[in-house]
Amino acid sequence: MTNDSEPQALPGAAEAPAPVSRAALPELLHAAVTAVGGVERPGQVAMAEAVADAVGSGEHLLVQAGTGTGKSLAYLVPALAHGDRVVVATATLALQRQLVERDLPRTVDALHPVLRRRPQFAMLKGRSNYLCLHRAHEGTPSEEGEGLFDPVDALGGPTGKLGQDVIRLREWADETETGDRDDLSPGVSDKAWAQLSVTSRECLGASKCTYGQECFAEAARERAKLADVVVTNHAMLAIDAIEGAPVLPDHGLLIVDEAHELVNRVTGAATGELTVGAVNRAVKRAARLANEKAVDSLQAAAENYHGLMETAQPGRVEGELPEYLAYAVTAIRDAARLVITSLGETRDKALTDEDAVRKQAMASAESLHETADRLLSDSAYDVIWIERSDRFGPGTASLRVAPLSVSGLLREKLYKERSVVLTSATLKLGGDFNGVAASVGLPGEGRLPDARSPEEPELVHGEDTPPYWRGIDVGSPFSYPKQGILYVARHLPDPGRDPERPEMLDELTELIGAAGGRTLGLFSSMRGAKAAAEALRERLDHKILLQGEDTLGELIREFASDATTCLFGTLSLWQGVDVPGSACQLVVMDRIPFPRPDDPLMSARQKDVEERGGNGFMAVAATHAALLMAQGAGRLVRAADDRGVVAVLDPRVATKRYGSFFRSSMPDFWYTDDRNQVRRSLAAIDASAPPVRPVAKRG
Repeated sequence: MTNDSEPQALPGAAEAPAPVSRAALPELLHAAVTAVGGVERPGQVAMAEAVADAVGSGEHLLVQAGTGTGKSLAYLVPALAHGDRVVVATATLALQRQLVERDLPRTVDALHPVLRRRPQFAMLKGRSNYLCLHRAHEGTPSEEGEGLFDPVDALGGPTGKLGQDVIRLREWADETETGDRDDLSPGVSDKAWAQLSVTSRECLGASKCTYGQECFAEAARERAKLADVVVTNHAMLAIDAIEGAPVLPDHGLLIVDEAHELVNRVTGAATGELTVGAVNRAVKRAARLANEKAVDSLQAAAENYHGLMETAQPGRVEGELPEYLAYAVTAIRDAARLVITSLGETRDKALTDEDAVRKQAMASAESLHETADRLLSDSAYDVIWIERSDRFGPGTASLRVAPLSVSGLLREKLYKERSVVLTSATLKLGGDFNGVAASVGLPGEGRLPDARSPEEPELVHGEDTPPYWRGIDVGSPFSYPKQGILYVARHLPDPGRDPERPEMLDELTELIGAAGGRTLGLFSSMRGAKAAAEALRERLDHKILLQGEDTLGELIREFASDATTCLFGTLSLWQGVDVPGSACQLVVMDRIPFPRPDDPLMSARQKDVEERGGNGFMAVAATHAALLMAQGAGRLVRAADDRGVVAVLDPRVATKRYGSFFRSSMPDFWYTDDRNQVRRSLAAIDASAPPVRPVAKRG
C-alpha cells in the first residue's frame, strides 16, 4: 500500500500523485459539491472524514449513508486527495454511469486547482461486455452462427430479429469508440450479443489476433492501467478474487459501493452449473477439430446426462453425488479431458483460420471439466443441488454448485495490502454492523482504532491477523419520522404458502384507494404479484402495472408519470428503483421476504450456522429478509419533500419476537398499527400532493 510519507507514481502516469493534507479536505469537498450543484450535508462531511482517516490508518471502514447523503463525493474526494490509485466497485450500471459521466468529471475539474494535477478515470468491465472485432469482421466461429440470416427478404437481408440485430452490431462496430454493450441503444438480446463477443477463455489474445491493436476490451484495460480511479462492478471484483490472476490494476484503496449486494454477486460469480445445453454445445464445437474418439466419448456422455436430467427431481444433493449422477458427471469430466488433450495435439500454428474455432471449443471443454471436477470433489465448502428452470429448456434440469459461504474468500482476498471502504444505505441490520461485516469476511464486533492498547503493535496485514474495521452510520439528510409512516397490519392473519390472501387483498385495496393510486407494490414472489395485480384490476379503476409486462425502465417511467398508477413486482423492484416525488407515496410489502424453505443454498447456510452453535434463522433467513425490507422501505423517501407510508401486510413484524429486528433495520419512520389512522394519513398526503416528477428516458 502506498504510504502517506512516500508517495509512489502510478504505473504509466505522467506525474507522481502527492497526498493532500487532511486539513485541505473541507475545501476540496466544498469545491466538489459546488461543482455538481449539490448542497454540503453533515453526513457527507462525516463520511469524507472517516474515509480519509481509514485510508491514512490502513484500516477498513463500513459506512451506512442514507439516501441523499451524497456518498459518492464523500468517498471520491478523500480518495483523490490521498493520491493512491482507487478502484470503485458498484452493483448497478446506473451508479457506474453516474460516477463516470457526472460525478468524476465534475469532481476532477473542481479539485484540479487544489490538487495541482488532473486525476484520470476509466471504466473497466469483463471482456464479454465488449464487442469483439474479430467476430464482427470474420464471423462467428461455430455452428451457433449458422442460420442467422435465414430467411432473407427480396434484397437478401435477414428478416429474423436475431439476424437483423447481428447486422446492426456489425455496423455499430465501425461507429462505436468503446464497443461497450451498455453504450448500444437500443440494446440487443443476449443471444445476438453472444454472436459478436467472447469470454476471456475464447479470446485469441491481443498479440495473436488480427484486430488486437484495435480491440475494445484491450483498450479499456490499457485505460484502466493509466487511471487514478477505476470504476468497475462487483462481478469483476469477484473474478479478481476468485481466479487468482489479477484482472484489476494494482491499487491501494478499494471502495465497494452498494455493498449490501456484494455477497450475492460474489456468490453468483463463484457458482458453477452443468447444463445439458452447455454439454451439447461443447460436443458441436469439439466436433470441428478434436479427434473422433474424444468427440464420440463426449457425445455419449451428453446423451446419458440429458436422459438423467429429464427426470431428475429438484432439490439439494447432500454428501456425495448419488452413484448414477456421479457416473454421468465423471463421464463428462473424463470426456472433456480427452477433448482438451485432442485439441492441444492438433494445434498447428499454420492453421490461423482455425484458431478462433479451437479457442472456443477449448473454452467449452475446459469449463465442463472444471465444473464436473468440482461437482465430484465432495467439498464440505460447496453446496450442490438440482435445479429445474425454463431457461435450461422445458422439462430439463441441471446441476449447480455454489460456495457455502464467501466470507472466507473475501477475508483472504479483499482486505490484504489495501484499505477497503464498504458503503450502502443499508449495512446496519437490527441496529448494528456485525451481521453484514461477518458476511463480507470481517470479524464480529469490529476493532476501533482507540480500542487498541498502547502495548499492541501497529496494524499489520498478515495471514493470521484479523482485519481491523470500523463501522459508522452518518445518517440521512431526510427527517424520516416526519416524512414517512411505517404501518404494520397487525390485524391480518399470518401469511401462509398460498399467495391468494383475501384479507390482505382487501387491505391492499383500501390502502391504494386512500392513497389515490401512487403505490409501489413489493411482493415476495412473482405468483403473489400476479395474483394481486389480477385481483385489483377488477376491483379498482387505477391502472396496475405488472413487472414482466414491459421492460422495467418503461414500467418505471409510466409509473412515475401518472399519480393514479400503481406498479407491482418482485425482487428487482425492492432494490434500486428511484421514483422521487408524489408518484410513489405508498410502498407496500405483502410479507416478510424470507428465503424459500426449499432454497438449497440458503437452507444449507442456515444449517451450517446451527451446527456451529449459532442461530441459523436469524443469521441467514432473517438477515436476508431484513436487508430486502430495508431496501424496499428505502424506495419511499427519495427527496427532502417526499411524504408517504410504508405498509407491511404481514402481522409478524408486530407480533413475533423477531419483528423488532426488522423494524430497527428500516428507516426510522413514525410507527403505527392503527389501520384507520394510516388511511386518514394517506388521504391527507394524497390531497396535498404536488405534481408528479416524470423519470426522463435515457438517450
